[in-house]
Amino acid sequence: MAIDFTFSMKVFSSLFAIMNPVANIPVFLSLTEGMAEGKKRAVAATTFIGVTIGCAISVTLGETILNVFGVSIDDFRLAGGLLVLLIALDMVHGSPSAQHTPQQREVGESGYDQDVAIFPLTTPLLVGPGTIATLVVFGHAAAANGEIGSLAIGLVVFLALLAVALFSAPYLGRFLSAKVTAIARRLMGMILAAIAVEMMAASLTTIFKGLVH
Repeated sequence: MAIDFTFSMKVFSSLFAIMNPVANIPVFLSLTEGMAEGKKRAVAATTFIGVTIGCAISVTLGETILNVFGVSIDDFRLAGGLLVLLIALDMVHGSPSAQHTPQQREVGESGYDQDVAIFPLTTPLLVGPGTIATLVVFGHAAAANGEIGSLAIGLVVFLALLAVALFSAPYLGRFLSAKVTAIARRLMGMILAAIAVEMMAASLTTIFKGLVH
């Protein structure tokens, strides 16, 4: 089975843009402030495991779940592209995404300080609605075009990078100024906006072609 590294790179860049490990390192540090080093590593490990499970479920079972509710992949791709675009616009403007940022009311109800690894780090910060939508669309494309291996490579490489970012956050945080994270957020927002437009364009092309026929 031939590996399409272009598709792998697209998967990697999409996940990097939407999860943005660079911009989320200060978030990780703020949520684990005052914790012992061992506890910080435990939070990083739990977050990584949670993200890996969330990504695997989205890629493998996402379309099946859509079918249960009678939603076509093209309808979902259009809705997902719009959602990703909203997240990208927030990133470009330098403001936190409403879709990937927990509300204060949710924080208060969840026992926020007790286990930040699952909430809010794993979800919604990393595996939020935009991430899930993107992975479901890529999972469908990979299955339809025989590019499961290419998808796996892009996903595994990104998860490896995310693991490095999480476990190295206390060290990397010394070099990440507010200006660096702001620039990274805006740059990733532009890339994510382009990906979102492509998702919506592909969906609309299929939908309108079906209406014509």
